Amino acid sequence: MGSNIEDNQDDVPMELQLKGKKASSQKLKRHDSLDVEASKMPNAKQVVGLSVLLKLAFQSIGVVYGDIGTSPLYVFSSIFLEGVKHEDDILGALSLILYTITLIPVIKYVFIVLQANDNGDGGTFALYSLICRYSKVGLIPSTMAEDSDVSTFKLDMPDTRTRRASHLKSMLENSQFAKFFLLIATMLGTSMVIGDGVLTPCISVLSAIGGVKAAAPEAMTEGRIVWLAVAILIVLFMFQRFGTEKVGYTFAPILCLWFVLIAGIGVYNFVIYDIAIFRALNPMYIVSYFQRNGKDAWISLGGVVMCITGAEALFADVGHFSVRSIQISMCFVTYPALILAYLGQGAYLMKNADDVANTFYASIPKTIYWPMFVIAVLAAIIASQALISGTFAIIQQSLALGCFPRVKIVHTSKKHHGQIYIPEINNLLMIACVLTTIGFKTTEKLGNAYGIAVVFVMFLTSCFLVLVMILIWKTNILLIIAYVLIIGSVELVYLSSVLYKFEQGGYLPLALAMFLMFVMYVWNYVYRKKYHYELEHKISPEKVKETMDATSSHRLPGLAIFYSELVHGIPPIFKHYVENVPALHSVLVFASVKSLPISKVPLEERFLFRRVKPYDLYVFRCVVRYGYNDMRNEEEPIEKLLVERLKNFIKEDYMFSIEANGGNQGETASLIEKDVEVLERASNMGVVHLVGEQDVVACKGSGVAKRMVINYAYNFLKRNLRESSNKVFDIPTKRMLKVGMTCEL
Repeated sequence: MGSNIEDNQDDVPMELQLKGKKASSQKLKRHDSLDVEASKMPNAKQVVGLSVLLKLAFQSIGVVYGDIGTSPLYVFSSIFLEGVKHEDDILGALSLILYTITLIPVIKYVFIVLQANDNGDGGTFALYSLICRYSKVGLIPSTMAEDSDVSTFKLDMPDTRTRRASHLKSMLENSQFAKFFLLIATMLGTSMVIGDGVLTPCISVLSAIGGVKAAAPEAMTEGRIVWLAVAILIVLFMFQRFGTEKVGYTFAPILCLWFVLIAGIGVYNFVIYDIAIFRALNPMYIVSYFQRNGKDAWISLGGVVMCITGAEALFADVGHFSVRSIQISMCFVTYPALILAYLGQGAYLMKNADDVANTFYASIPKTIYWPMFVIAVLAAIIASQALISGTFAIIQQSLALGCFPRVKIVHTSKKHHGQIYIPEINNLLMIACVLTTIGFKTTEKLGNAYGIAVVFVMFLTSCFLVLVMILIWKTNILLIIAYVLIIGSVELVYLSSVLYKFEQGGYLPLALAMFLMFVMYVWNYVYRKKYHYELEHKISPEKVKETMDATSSHRLPGLAIFYSELVHGIPPIFKHYVENVPALHSVLVFASVKSLPISKVPLEERFLFRRVKPYDLYVFRCVVRYGYNDMRNEEEPIEKLLVERLKNFIKEDYMFSIEANGGNQGETASLIEKDVEVLERASNMGVVHLVGEQDVVACKGSGVAKRMVINYAYNFLKRNLRESSNKVFDIPTKRMLKVGMTCEL
């Protein structure tokens, strides 16, 4: 086997990297980071069987489509707030609905946006992580050479890079403003999706319960409807703890029945009232609608956009299922049912235009009114599920990328790691939904607030998608221009319409988004400051022996693991520890827990090691790499995995030395046995987990704003939201020691 070794400074680790199609072409390579183990890079992609795919498609109906599926409850009433002025206006509005559903949820999301998933996960942070992986636009300087070797980190790209992509990449990497803007835009989009998750349950449940008021207006007052909605919302959020799989299996049959019924009622209505309603497929009715109504037609687009609420959930929830399962359920169940439902409502209104304020319930045949009402209420409750599940997913992504305080994440499925539940977020969403329902009271007022969050997230997704098209997919420039001109321009028009209703309730999602953005920014700002502080005060591997000798530290039997987020070097808390406790265990491991901007890191690629010289110190550096959807506890005890991987590293490290520098294999085997024996004896004597607890304060001379952010806002969030380290990393409480240190940032 040939070798290619670059002997840089002592901090450069060793890595065995297999290249080429044959063993004869394999070479040794050294990176400026930590391990031999990056040589083992299996393909992480899994093939999903047809039965599993269909099962996921069925589950997705109960989780993903509740929001967009229940839009027929309120779309026409939201468009014609002042009644129908001309018969052809119904055809114009119907044509807008049909083409909007086809263009945005189906063409944009199902066939384009879903392809931009991050190893199966979707959402705004998934798009941001894709861009970060290809261009160095992340604000945390923790990227290592080996990270790009992780099998799930690699991007499938053509060998030839276009000049356009290289130029854009260079612009992004060299502009601090561009990096900051991308992060802020990601936070804003994420916050808007969460804001959407607050509004969706409110408007869906209120719309469904409105059917009682339509049938018995005297019995159901506005106040009673509101409190009934509140009770239903509380039950819905209490049900979340059972997990996406159980929720999906419970809700999917109801949603399937809902889609069958609204499709059947739609067919019944256009057969009975206006079989020629299909003429609405002619887009000229849209043109004449705007010619006739002018500004009023533009304002009514805020009602039309209600037909695609929940479209972002198709992307945000893809991590709970799969791309193909979402495509199957949308194209073969949801889309046909919605088209038939809206055609039927349009046909009914052609003969009963005065019923536009209560289109859905008025168009139901009287013989099935109450059964349909029950199904509608259940479907409306389920409608909330799409954004609730999406909120859990994007909170997990933002948390792993340093943009949200640590909260407890419960993995509700052993088969699908993307199915999670976050108790704190669930409770906060429930409180926000209850307060919003009590405050707004009616679907008309909530509709004004709803549209802004929906359209803004869609437009932001399009902006990120264009970057992905240019940088990663290398899409033909004509196709990119076509996307911007068709889909981008349509979304801009819708956005301008919903912003018109800002004073009528549109301020609510923006206020929610600003609050969530503030939380994210504060946490990320201090997270970055802390990282830079550790980077500036780190101890180089060469200084470890010097530090230990200076403090006359004694060695005790056992294994000690120091935890830190610092990737490069030894964290400053080590020096603080030995100065106060001059006794160290016989084997030391400095473990840096690092989140990569990818969804999952295969277990065999998770640990990177580097041995600190001289070897008789038995000091190791380790980076434990996680994706934002990896489980860090339960079935993965970090202590056991780390020891096993460290044994393998010791063996491979010595073998590497023989390959690189030559040596006596007999002596090397003896050294390997000795070091493995020392490690096993130390781990058997006991493992101690040393976790740094860093209190942060603004340094002297800091401005008022900086002191408010660090001393008050961040520390408030840390005290009230952050989950303890032993729960995050599955550290046994009885063997964990917290080492306190105050950092002036």
